[in-house]
Amino acid sequence: MHRRHLLMTTVFLGLAIGGSVPGAQRATPRLLVLNKEDANLAIVDPVSGNILGRVPVGQGPHELVTSTDGKIAFASNYGTGTAPGRTISMIDIAAQKELRRIDVSPLSRPHGLAFVNGKLYFTAEADKKIARYDPVTNTVDWQFETGQATTHMVLPSKDARTIFTSNIGGDSVSAIVAGAGGAWTQTVIPVGKGPEGIDLSPDGREVWSAHSRDGGVSIIDVATKKVVQTIDIGTRRSNRIKLTPDAKFALVSDLEAGELIVLDAPARKAIKRVPLGKNPEGILIPPAGGVAYVAVNGDNFIAVVDLKTWQVTKKITTGIGPDGMAWSGGTR
Repeated sequence: MHRRHLLMTTVFLGLAIGGSVPGAQRATPRLLVLNKEDANLAIVDPVSGNILGRVPVGQGPHELVTSTDGKIAFASNYGTGTAPGRTISMIDIAAQKELRRIDVSPLSRPHGLAFVNGKLYFTAEADKKIARYDPVTNTVDWQFETGQATTHMVLPSKDARTIFTSNIGGDSVSAIVAGAGGAWTQTVIPVGKGPEGIDLSPDGREVWSAHSRDGGVSIIDVATKKVVQTIDIGTRRSNRIKLTPDAKFALVSDLEAGELIVLDAPARKAIKRVPLGKNPEGILIPPAGGVAYVAVNGDNFIAVVDLKTWQVTKKITTGIGPDGMAWSGGTR
């Protein structure tokens, strides 16, 4: 019975994480929000704003990502200031329960997350590393040391052959490229002070890096791995940056100013500042676009920002200290 249960669990994970069942209906869209202080995941109906369920996770959860079909969520349990986290929560969204509390020891301070080709990529901030977790075998099957201080966010290309990281303490972005025979090489790209938020343009040709300590945004050419332009947008402490699916705008959350900065991406300039509240952090733009969800961490709500009018159309209260968000169901 034990072997049969293990086999069925492996098959379930293979279907849920690697793909979808033929002919299955696509799940109803859900907004997923991590609440740092509450140490839980809130499952939200994005239309009504109602909380449909909560799932306990580890202490100090920061970032959140879903599997390719949006059925499984992963939360990085970063820990508190005095107690570094060493786990990642794996959550069945429909069942509203944690499937596994993945122990990534001896790695610590898991933070940035990305899911590509059935594998979970994450940063181990305290160890200056990125690593990869295979949910089917339940193992960390690959690691790479950046050697850069505070490797914070991880951003793979669609084929996962190139992986970018933002290194806050190193004032750099790493481009880590897969080579022949399993070898990986790293190019360290100097940017501005304290690069934190990072995003890949929809066409995959550029990486946008928002600096937390000098008010700038670096645009990196993926092909040459060089900064081609730096924009001064005057932020006091940039936290996250996200490009809209149509590549027309880039959005930057400014923690200290309490604003969302809107950039005209083709023109490479800031065009709007949207007041939000105390300490806006995580930004999520659903696949269909139309709105952006911004976690206003200090005021404990999610601001829903219309991408045409740039007005806050709704505030969703999910818990204390919202930050990392992800999207489940609907178009991906």
